Amino acid sequence: MQREPPPRLPGLRTTLPFFARRIRASFRPRPGAAPRVAYEPAALLKEPSLTWIGHSTFFVRMDGASFLTDPMFSQRASPFSFMGPRRMVGPGVPLDALAAVDFALLSHDHYDHADAATVRRLSRQGVRFVVPTGLARWVGDLGGHATELDWWQDTELAGLRVTCVPARHFSGRSLWDRNRRLWAGWVIAGPTRRFYYAGDTAYPSHFREIGERLGPVDLAAVPIGAYLPAEMMHPVHTTPEEGFQIAVDVGARRAVAMHFGTFDLSDEAVDDPPRRFRGEADRRGWSPDRAWVMNIGETRAW
Repeated sequence: MQREPPPRLPGLRTTLPFFARRIRASFRPRPGAAPRVAYEPAALLKEPSLTWIGHSTFFVRMDGASFLTDPMFSQRASPFSFMGPRRMVGPGVPLDALAAVDFALLSHDHYDHADAATVRRLSRQGVRFVVPTGLARWVGDLGGHATELDWWQDTELAGLRVTCVPARHFSGRSLWDRNRRLWAGWVIAGPTRRFYYAGDTAYPSHFREIGERLGPVDLAAVPIGAYLPAEMMHPVHTTPEEGFQIAVDVGARRAVAMHFGTFDLSDEAVDDPPRRFRGEADRRGWSPDRAWVMNIGETRAW
Protein backbone atom coordinates (compact mmCIF):
# COMPACT_ATOMS: atom_id res chain seq x y z
CA MET A 1 0.00 0.00 0.00
CA GLN A 2 1.14 3.59 -0.55
CA ARG A 3 2.60 5.25 2.53
CA GLU A 4 3.64 8.75 3.46
CA PRO A 5 7.36 9.40 3.02
CA PRO A 6 9.30 8.95 6.28
CA PRO A 7 10.02 12.18 8.18
CA ARG A 8 13.33 13.91 7.63
CA LEU A 9 15.58 14.82 10.53
CA PRO A 10 16.21 18.53 11.19
CA GLY A 11 19.64 19.98 10.60
CA LEU A 12 22.77 19.56 12.69
CA ARG A 13 22.08 22.78 14.62
CA THR A 14 19.16 20.96 16.21
CA THR A 15 20.30 17.34 16.24
CA LEU A 16 23.83 17.72 17.64
CA PRO A 17 22.85 19.68 20.79
CA PHE A 18 19.90 17.33 21.29
CA PHE A 19 22.04 14.20 21.20
CA ALA A 20 24.57 15.85 23.52
CA ARG A 21 21.77 16.45 26.04
CA ARG A 22 20.58 12.85 25.67
CA ILE A 23 24.08 11.47 26.25
CA ARG A 24 24.35 13.56 29.41
CA ALA A 25 20.94 12.38 30.61
CA SER A 26 21.93 8.75 30.01
CA PHE A 27 24.48 9.14 32.81
CA ARG A 28 22.46 11.51 35.00
CA PRO A 29 18.72 11.06 34.35
CA ARG A 30 16.52 13.93 35.41
CA PRO A 31 13.91 13.55 38.18
CA GLY A 32 10.25 12.87 37.48
CA ALA A 33 9.93 9.14 36.80
CA ALA A 34 6.49 7.58 36.81
CA PRO A 35 5.53 6.27 40.27
CA ARG A 36 5.93 2.54 40.80
CA VAL A 37 3.80 0.36 43.06
CA ALA A 38 4.20 -3.23 44.18
CA TYR A 39 2.44 -5.52 41.74
CA GLU A 40 -0.24 -7.93 42.93
CA PRO A 41 0.38 -11.50 41.70
CA ALA A 42 -3.30 -12.40 41.99
CA ALA A 43 -4.29 -9.38 39.88
CA LEU A 44 -2.12 -10.59 37.01
CA LEU A 45 -4.42 -13.60 36.64
CA LYS A 46 -7.65 -11.63 36.37
CA GLU A 47 -9.28 -10.72 33.08
CA PRO A 48 -9.89 -8.56 31.34
CA SER A 49 -6.96 -6.70 32.89
CA LEU A 50 -4.11 -4.41 31.95
CA THR A 51 -0.79 -4.15 33.82
CA TRP A 52 1.69 -1.38 33.06
CA ILE A 53 5.24 -2.76 33.09
CA GLY A 54 6.66 0.64 32.11
CA HIS A 55 7.22 2.79 29.01
CA SER A 56 5.17 1.12 26.22
CA THR A 57 5.12 -2.37 27.75
CA PHE A 58 1.75 -3.68 28.91
CA PHE A 59 0.70 -7.14 29.99
CA VAL A 60 -2.83 -7.60 28.66
CA ARG A 61 -5.35 -10.31 29.50
CA MET A 62 -8.57 -10.59 27.51
CA ASP A 63 -10.91 -13.30 26.28
CA GLY A 64 -8.85 -16.16 27.64
CA ALA A 65 -5.51 -15.01 26.21
CA SER A 66 -2.57 -12.92 27.43
CA PHE A 67 -0.01 -10.89 25.49
CA LEU A 68 2.69 -8.25 25.83
CA THR A 69 3.09 -5.00 23.91
CA ASP A 70 6.64 -3.95 22.93
CA PRO A 71 8.21 -5.97 25.77
CA MET A 72 11.15 -4.04 27.20
CA PHE A 73 12.69 -5.30 30.47
CA SER A 74 16.33 -4.21 30.07
CA GLN A 75 18.09 -1.41 31.92
CA ARG A 76 19.05 0.58 28.82
CA ALA A 77 17.26 1.30 25.55
CA SER A 78 20.49 1.32 23.62
CA PRO A 79 22.89 -0.78 21.54
CA PHE A 80 25.47 -0.11 24.28
CA SER A 81 25.60 -1.45 27.84
CA PHE A 82 27.43 1.63 29.16
CA MET A 83 25.46 4.52 27.64
CA GLY A 84 22.13 5.39 26.12
CA PRO A 85 18.73 5.96 27.77
CA ARG A 86 18.78 4.27 31.17
CA ARG A 87 15.66 3.06 32.93
CA MET A 88 14.67 5.54 35.64
CA VAL A 89 12.36 3.06 37.33
CA GLY A 90 12.44 -0.73 37.23
CA PRO A 91 9.91 -2.88 35.40
CA GLY A 92 6.61 -3.03 37.26
CA VAL A 93 6.59 -6.82 37.12
CA PRO A 94 9.63 -9.08 36.63
CA LEU A 95 9.40 -11.00 33.38
CA ASP A 96 9.60 -14.33 35.21
CA ALA A 97 6.64 -13.36 37.41
CA LEU A 98 4.21 -12.98 34.53
CA ALA A 99 1.58 -15.59 33.89
CA ALA A 100 1.88 -17.52 30.64
CA VAL A 101 2.28 -15.20 27.64
CA ASP A 102 0.54 -16.37 24.47
CA PHE A 103 2.22 -13.86 22.14
CA ALA A 104 4.01 -10.51 22.03
CA LEU A 105 3.55 -7.54 19.71
CA LEU A 106 6.33 -5.35 18.36
CA SER A 107 5.41 -1.99 16.84
CA HIS A 108 8.80 -1.17 15.30
CA ASP A 109 12.52 -1.79 15.71
CA HIS A 110 13.70 1.07 17.94
CA TYR A 111 15.62 0.06 21.05
CA ASP A 112 12.99 1.25 23.53
CA HIS A 113 10.38 -0.94 21.80
CA ALA A 114 12.31 -3.91 20.39
CA ASP A 115 14.69 -5.09 23.10
CA ALA A 116 16.96 -7.91 22.01
CA ALA A 117 17.57 -9.35 25.49
CA THR A 118 13.85 -9.49 26.24
CA VAL A 119 13.03 -11.01 22.85
CA ARG A 120 15.63 -13.73 23.47
CA ARG A 121 14.16 -14.56 26.87
CA LEU A 122 10.60 -14.70 25.57
CA SER A 123 11.70 -16.77 22.59
CA ARG A 124 13.25 -19.35 24.91
CA GLN A 125 9.86 -19.58 26.61
CA GLY A 126 8.19 -20.31 23.27
CA VAL A 127 6.40 -16.97 22.99
CA ARG A 128 5.47 -16.12 19.40
CA PHE A 129 5.79 -12.57 18.06
CA VAL A 130 3.63 -10.56 15.70
CA VAL A 131 5.61 -7.85 13.92
CA PRO A 132 5.40 -5.34 11.05
CA THR A 133 6.90 -6.13 7.66
CA GLY A 134 10.67 -6.58 7.77
CA LEU A 135 11.05 -7.36 11.46
CA ALA A 136 10.54 -11.15 11.46
CA ARG A 137 14.13 -11.84 10.41
CA TRP A 138 15.46 -9.82 13.34
CA VAL A 139 13.29 -11.84 15.74
CA GLY A 140 14.45 -15.03 14.03
CA ASP A 141 18.10 -14.09 14.48
CA LEU A 142 17.39 -13.93 18.22
CA GLY A 143 15.94 -17.44 18.25
CA GLY A 144 12.28 -16.49 18.00
CA HIS A 145 9.41 -17.03 15.59
CA ALA A 146 7.33 -14.16 14.23
CA THR A 147 4.29 -13.62 12.07
CA GLU A 148 5.00 -10.63 9.83
CA LEU A 149 2.15 -8.36 8.69
CA ASP A 150 1.71 -5.27 6.56
CA TRP A 151 -0.79 -2.53 7.42
CA TRP A 152 -4.39 -3.81 7.47
CA GLN A 153 -3.33 -7.45 7.36
CA ASP A 154 -4.40 -9.69 10.24
CA THR A 155 -3.83 -13.05 11.84
CA GLU A 156 -5.42 -15.14 14.58
CA LEU A 157 -3.56 -16.14 17.73
CA ALA A 158 -4.91 -17.65 20.96
CA GLY A 159 -8.46 -17.01 19.80
CA LEU A 160 -7.84 -13.30 19.13
CA ARG A 161 -7.81 -11.44 15.83
CA VAL A 162 -4.63 -9.30 15.59
CA THR A 163 -4.60 -6.57 12.94
CA CYS A 164 -1.61 -4.47 11.93
CA VAL A 165 -2.68 -0.83 11.53
CA PRO A 166 -0.98 2.34 10.24
CA ALA A 167 1.17 4.69 12.29
CA ARG A 168 3.37 7.67 11.43
CA HIS A 169 6.91 7.03 12.59
CA PHE A 170 10.21 5.65 11.26
CA SER A 171 12.56 2.74 11.91
CA GLY A 172 16.22 1.84 12.21
CA ARG A 173 18.65 0.37 14.72
CA SER A 174 21.81 1.82 13.18
CA LEU A 175 22.98 4.42 10.71
CA TRP A 176 22.69 1.89 7.88
CA ASP A 177 19.17 0.44 8.14
CA ARG A 178 16.93 3.48 8.43
CA ASN A 179 13.34 2.76 7.34
CA ARG A 180 14.05 -0.73 6.02
CA ARG A 181 11.41 -2.15 8.37
CA LEU A 182 7.82 -1.05 8.81
CA TRP A 183 6.30 0.61 11.91
CA ALA A 184 2.74 0.02 13.03
CA GLY A 185 0.05 -0.07 15.69
CA TRP A 186 -2.17 -3.02 16.56
CA VAL A 187 -5.84 -3.77 17.13
CA ILE A 188 -6.54 -6.96 19.07
CA ALA A 189 -10.13 -8.17 18.94
CA GLY A 190 -11.76 -10.99 20.85
CA PRO A 191 -15.34 -12.13 21.45
CA THR A 192 -15.93 -9.55 24.22
CA ARG A 193 -13.14 -6.94 24.08
CA ARG A 194 -11.17 -4.81 21.62
CA PHE A 195 -7.80 -3.31 22.51
CA TYR A 196 -5.87 -0.75 20.45
CA TYR A 197 -2.14 -0.28 20.89
CA ALA A 198 -0.89 2.78 19.00
CA GLY A 199 2.83 2.01 19.23
CA ASP A 200 5.05 5.01 18.46
CA THR A 201 3.38 7.51 16.19
CA ALA A 202 2.84 11.13 15.26
CA TYR A 203 -0.50 12.82 14.70
CA PRO A 204 -2.41 12.87 12.43
CA SER A 205 -2.33 9.50 10.78
CA HIS A 206 -5.04 6.96 9.95
CA PHE A 207 -6.68 6.98 13.37
CA ARG A 208 -10.24 7.76 12.30
CA GLU A 209 -9.99 5.10 9.62
CA ILE A 210 -8.79 2.61 12.23
CA GLY A 211 -11.85 3.36 14.33
CA GLU A 212 -14.18 3.14 11.36
CA ARG A 213 -12.77 -0.18 10.16
CA LEU A 214 -11.98 -1.94 13.42
CA GLY A 215 -13.82 -0.09 16.21
CA PRO A 216 -15.36 0.56 18.56
CA VAL A 217 -12.40 0.05 20.89
CA ASP A 218 -12.83 -0.74 24.57
CA LEU A 219 -9.36 0.48 25.59
CA ALA A 220 -6.74 2.45 23.64
CA ALA A 221 -3.09 2.67 24.75
CA VAL A 222 -1.75 5.97 23.40
CA PRO A 223 1.73 7.59 23.53
CA ILE A 224 2.08 10.92 25.31
CA GLY A 225 5.84 11.54 25.74
CA ALA A 226 9.00 12.46 23.79
CA TYR A 227 7.68 15.62 22.07
CA LEU A 228 10.43 18.24 22.58
CA PRO A 229 12.22 19.76 20.75
CA ALA A 230 9.20 20.02 18.50
CA GLU A 231 11.15 20.51 15.28
CA MET A 232 12.74 17.11 15.83
CA MET A 233 10.01 15.17 17.65
CA HIS A 234 6.70 16.37 16.28
CA PRO A 235 7.04 14.57 12.91
CA VAL A 236 7.33 11.22 14.75
CA HIS A 237 5.69 11.59 18.19
CA THR A 238 2.53 13.05 19.67
CA THR A 239 2.04 15.68 22.31
CA PRO A 240 -0.10 14.56 25.26
CA GLU A 241 -3.08 16.36 23.77
CA GLU A 242 -2.60 14.63 20.42
CA GLY A 243 -2.24 11.28 22.18
CA PHE A 244 -5.58 11.88 23.82
CA GLN A 245 -7.09 12.79 20.45
CA ILE A 246 -5.95 9.44 19.03
CA ALA A 247 -8.18 7.70 21.58
CA VAL A 248 -11.07 9.92 20.53
CA ASP A 249 -10.45 9.30 16.84
CA VAL A 250 -10.46 5.49 17.16
CA GLY A 251 -13.68 5.62 19.17
CA ALA A 252 -12.22 4.34 22.42
CA ARG A 253 -14.38 3.96 25.49
CA ARG A 254 -11.27 4.29 27.67
CA ALA A 255 -7.69 5.48 27.12
CA VAL A 256 -4.45 4.69 28.92
CA ALA A 257 -1.31 6.83 28.64
CA MET A 258 2.07 5.28 27.83
CA HIS A 259 5.56 6.15 26.51
CA PHE A 260 6.52 8.38 29.42
CA GLY A 261 8.14 8.29 32.83
CA THR A 262 10.46 5.32 32.25
CA PHE A 263 13.28 6.49 29.98
CA ASP A 264 14.50 10.08 29.64
CA LEU A 265 14.22 10.39 25.86
CA SER A 266 13.58 14.06 25.12
CA ASP A 267 13.64 17.62 26.39
CA GLU A 268 10.27 18.08 28.12
CA ALA A 269 10.22 17.68 31.90
CA VAL A 270 9.86 13.99 32.66
CA ASP A 271 6.65 14.51 34.68
CA ASP A 272 5.06 16.93 32.18
CA PRO A 273 3.36 14.39 29.83
CA PRO A 274 0.94 12.85 32.38
CA ARG A 275 0.02 16.28 33.75
CA ARG A 276 -0.86 17.56 30.28
CA PHE A 277 -2.67 14.36 29.30
CA ARG A 278 -4.80 14.48 32.45
CA GLY A 279 -5.46 18.18 31.89
CA GLU A 280 -6.69 17.55 28.34
CA ALA A 281 -8.88 14.70 29.53
CA ASP A 282 -10.43 16.92 32.20
CA ARG A 283 -11.02 19.66 29.63
CA ARG A 284 -12.80 17.17 27.37
CA GLY A 285 -14.89 15.70 30.18
CA TRP A 286 -13.12 12.32 30.55
CA SER A 287 -12.94 11.28 34.19
CA PRO A 288 -9.87 9.50 35.66
CA ASP A 289 -11.84 6.27 35.37
CA ARG A 290 -12.02 6.80 31.61
CA ALA A 291 -8.62 8.38 30.85
CA TRP A 292 -6.02 6.43 32.81
CA VAL A 293 -2.62 7.55 34.06
CA MET A 294 -1.39 4.36 35.71
CA ASN A 295 1.40 3.62 38.15
CA ILE A 296 4.09 1.26 36.95
CA GLY A 297 3.24 -2.16 38.35
CA GLU A 298 -0.47 -1.34 38.62
CA THR A 299 -3.17 -3.65 37.24
CA ARG A 300 -6.63 -2.42 36.26
CA ALA A 301 -9.71 -4.23 35.04
CA TRP A 302 -11.27 -3.06 31.79
